[in-house]
Amino acid sequence: MQADIIVDAKGLACPMPIVKAKKALDGLQAGQVMEVSSTDKGSVNDFQAWIKQTKNELVKHEEVNGVYKFYVRKT
Repeated sequence: MQADIIVDAKGLACPMPIVKAKKALDGLQAGQVMEVSSTDKGSVNDFQAWIKQTKNELVKHEEVNGVYKFYVRKT
């Protein structure tokens, strides 16, 4: 998947992956996609809750070798 911006939050604990993601998403236009990489297991639940609150779209979520990737489309 092609992302317009990539946020590296690996090694950061909650809530920092969400904080970095929010800051990056604020700079995007509607329809653009952000990729966030995190190693925090709690970020899976955090991102799902955050997406519901912000009404953005979680396009894809995957986990590869302990790295969680979230693709978020700004609405």
